Amino acid sequence: MTEDQVQNEQAVEVTETVSEEVVEAPVETSAAATPVDAPDSRARRKGRIGVVVADRSDKTITVKVERRIAHPLYGKGVSLTKKYHAHDENNEYRTGDTVRIMETRPLSKTKRWRVVELIERPE
Repeated sequence: MTEDQVQNEQAVEVTETVSEEVVEAPVETSAAATPVDAPDSRARRKGRIGVVVADRSDKTITVKVERRIAHPLYGKGVSLTKKYHAHDENNEYRTGDTVRIMETRPLSKTKRWRVVELIERPE
């Protein structure tokens, strides 16, 4: 046999060995492949802390969330507010309460958040 044939046979043996190792390697599942019902999927949901400004609707409260950002040109701190409609199953939260809300599936035309917990209740 010539040197080229010997090298080709060695290369074939190496590739067969490598391919067997790849087949035997365990397959890992990625986080993106986990179903929505998995326990860790809730960690990806957005959460906000805000103050209840309206509780007139049945099973719905309006929560005002305030955040501070730096002005893009001048750098001064600017506070921005946004209102969210959140689901309150037992109508237990009142105006002035500080609550934590979490993103959820659409419950109505404007309601996409639900109340997770009461943080502070004014006296």
